[in-house]
Amino acid sequence: MLLFRPVNQVELDLIIESDWKAFPPRLLGQPIFYPVLNEAYAEKITKEWNVPAYGVGHVLKFEVADEFLKDYEIQKVGLDHFVEFWIPAEELSEMNTNIIGQIELINTFR
Repeated sequence: MLLFRPVNQVELDLIIESDWKAFPPRLLGQPIFYPVLNEAYAEKITKEWNVPAYGVGHVLKFEVADEFLKDYEIQKVGLDHFVEFWIPAEELSEMNTNIIGQIELINTFR
């Protein structure tokens, strides 16, 4: 399944260090990793949260094996297109091993 993720510069730098193959572990107080199902929603989060907070935000695209995602329900968090998965922080490393190919930077906002 194709997914999207809004990130700040620190997160992007850590993804680059992984050779574009893994998302960094969640910080304390961040119990879930929430990849989103559409680019428009990822861009909205980036523009409304990352840019005001950090001055820059990035939108990433990546593919995860359907078999891994089958145990997670799609969460609707507002409007119909505000949909995401909630991956518990302790399961993020397993999700990373189920990324197909590399994580791709598709947009940057300032």
